[in-house]
Amino acid sequence: MSKLVIQNVSKQFPGTLALDNVSLEFESGKVNALIGKNGSGKSTLIKIINGAQPASSGRILLDGKELKFAAPEEAIEQGIATVYQELSLVAGLTVAENILLGRFPMKGRFIDWKKTFSMAQEVLDDMNIDINPRTPVHELSMWQCQMVEIAKAMSTQPKVIFLDEPTSSLSKQETQTLFRLIRELKKKDVIIIYVSHRLHELWEIADTCTVLRDGKLTGKVDMAQAQRKDIISLMFGEIHALTRPEGLNYDQDTTVLKVRNLCRGEKFQNINFDLHRGEVLGIAGMLGSGRTELLRSIFGVDPFDSGSVEFMGEELKKMNPVLMKEKGMGLTPEDRKLEGLIQIMSINDNLCVASLKKLSGRSFMNRAKEKQAVDRQVEHLQIKAGDLKSAVSELSGGNQQKVVIGNWLNNEPKVMLFDEPSRGIDVNAKQQIFRIIWELSSQGISSIVVSSELEELLEICHRIIIMRYGRFEGEVLPEETGVEELYSICMGGNDE
Repeated sequence: MSKLVIQNVSKQFPGTLALDNVSLEFESGKVNALIGKNGSGKSTLIKIINGAQPASSGRILLDGKELKFAAPEEAIEQGIATVYQELSLVAGLTVAENILLGRFPMKGRFIDWKKTFSMAQEVLDDMNIDINPRTPVHELSMWQCQMVEIAKAMSTQPKVIFLDEPTSSLSKQETQTLFRLIRELKKKDVIIIYVSHRLHELWEIADTCTVLRDGKLTGKVDMAQAQRKDIISLMFGEIHALTRPEGLNYDQDTTVLKVRNLCRGEKFQNINFDLHRGEVLGIAGMLGSGRTELLRSIFGVDPFDSGSVEFMGEELKKMNPVLMKEKGMGLTPEDRKLEGLIQIMSINDNLCVASLKKLSGRSFMNRAKEKQAVDRQVEHLQIKAGDLKSAVSELSGGNQQKVVIGNWLNNEPKVMLFDEPSRGIDVNAKQQIFRIIWELSSQGISSIVVSSELEELLEICHRIIIMRYGRFEGEVLPEETGVEELYSICMGGNDE
């Protein structure tokens, strides 16, 4: 049995103590969950272990040997592998090329392609992954890409593997496939450290759960004995789950968005719905149902083939994101890292991108207006940042998502489109985002919310429409629908 030991590890950033004298252990033969709210220090701990950042103090030992890395490459060489939430595959290369990228077998000065595909096949076979190594990655589904990422990590024969939010983009069925793979990994004497904000998954896949809060270790529990309230308490102290406020009504007589017979190839067909002033409208469905594609077309990112979109009483012809932003619509995209933020820009600047016209004079930014807008969102959304001039990429996933939302709120939208707003975000941050959506509703601002967490839609929305295979399957009211029924409709459980 292998053991990873963290002894008295601390990490000091300017103005922030990210890790405070943390000591804990992880063992092989188990799935070791590592959880904590955004800003708890878990991402910092992972980066220290995999060589991306140095610790300010403390030691890390693997099977009694102290680990010291100058770069992530050295960590990989010594058996530390990380599968990040944002996948790192090269879409234009094959599965085999991605698995062995940078480590190709050579025949003289040239790559030995026959051996490359043979080695990749061995890795896939060893993990019971039924994917052709010659398949280009861009042809794979999201869950297949996740499998290839894990196969890539396992091809280095690691002693420790981090799985960072591995199910955040997967459907319920795909998650079960991934869990079967993880259970196979348990048999290979690998130390598995599983990071997730989906607490309900832990009882199904994890053996132990280690909790960090504000840079400190608050506890480690055996999942066989743990209860949800115990873990929530370790993560947050006392927290009370929010439900949609009573009396949060919307103006059913005022339509702000009218979609009629909207079609886009195989992505979606004949979509019809109205969105009313102050309404929170949910769109439910499994991955591949066309939800994201529908939002992107409504916002003008992708063209639609036929149909019409009427916004604030005006039918729009040549739609694009700039036009929709000026008309008063905002979109928080599913992939915040690539589409919602400019990673090399500061937190401050990312909060102002959508509202540059509002915050500028004739030619230059009005710094007083800019500071007021930024400070308002930092306080309102409780964005945890030591220095607003630092790159937004340095923030945790939850705080990055808040910056995406704050950027659009500074543009004073009339309608917000939220695509997976709680993806990779802890329970407390989710509650904050729900509260923002409800506050917008009370101000007469409408929202469309897409989420793979169907329980969230029942909690947030006034009304939910359901998509399957690019078509609307029906409409339900949260107060009349249980989560089992909603899942059944989304998965086709009501088919004859």
